[in-house]
Amino acid sequence: MSQSDHSRPRRRRRLRTAAGLCVLLALAGYLVVRFESTGGGGAPHCTAADSAGDGSPGGSRRTYDMTPEQAANAATIAAVGVAKGLPDRAVTIALATAMQESALRNLDHGDRDSLGLFQQRPSQGWGTPEQIRDPVYSAGIFYDRLVKVKGYSRLPLTEAAQKVQLSGYPQAYAKHEPDAAVLTAAFAGAGDLTCGGPAPAAPGDPQRVRGELERIFGKSGLHAFPKEPAAAAAGGAPAAEAEVALAEKPDGGEQAARGSRAIAGWAVANAPSLGIARVSYADRSWVAGEKKGRWQPAGGDAKGGADARGAQRGEVRIFLKG
Repeated sequence: MSQSDHSRPRRRRRLRTAAGLCVLLALAGYLVVRFESTGGGGAPHCTAADSAGDGSPGGSRRTYDMTPEQAANAATIAAVGVAKGLPDRAVTIALATAMQESALRNLDHGDRDSLGLFQQRPSQGWGTPEQIRDPVYSAGIFYDRLVKVKGYSRLPLTEAAQKVQLSGYPQAYAKHEPDAAVLTAAFAGAGDLTCGGPAPAAPGDPQRVRGELERIFGKSGLHAFPKEPAAAAAGGAPAAEAEVALAEKPDGGEQAARGSRAIAGWAVANAPSLGIARVSYADRSWVAGEKKGRWQPAGGDAKGGADARGAQRGEVRIFLKG
């Protein structure tokens, strides 16, 4: 066999390899263009970040990544604590407990008859199975028992959680404290929440959103709820959207502002399941399927006027897909 006969298979292999690389590069380019052109929608996901690291020039922010289910549950746990007027320490203890017990998932199973986010047991007086599987209820009863622990805010986290949970693994909660603190900052403090993914495909139900927010925040007395959700056609917003807006009461102070932050974070985290398309709060807006899920400064309209869907001071506006 001649030398040229030996070289032909090698050349064919090189050509096939080069062709395969071209296909892969073309596919990668397509995906990048699609990601950028859709605002970085991609698969739904959320990232919580604390305020600003240690404040030094090179300080980095701590982050925690979540699925939409985990983010929605974390947001509800934080919101219930804020609505009860509890400090950040209580919220961090609750979040760390749920991270250990269920990984922030609303489980329909567990050890013996344990259920839900906190793996609470109907046989131990935590409530009915239906109640325990309700995140608002399960978070609420956890906080109710936590505040009965004398000096809970000064105890090590794992000790405070154990006095509520009576777990067979009492030291397991401690490892979640740093991440739970990040979630507390993102949902109730000066942190930040980014939730990417596509815009909702199904329409949202404004009555359902209003009802859930009333369940969580209605008894706090810090916000005024509209009697009926408003159509968002007024002021230039698309008629295809409906709006649920909440306003802080004048005498609410910092606690009302903290509640507004929790409401805004709750709305963003629950956007995929509730059909929420946009949230406006504190001169910023979050729009589903745009800007890689990041909050953006509220802009003006085409004529240089105020954003028709922007929020006034002390106001949270939630727009749902029509």
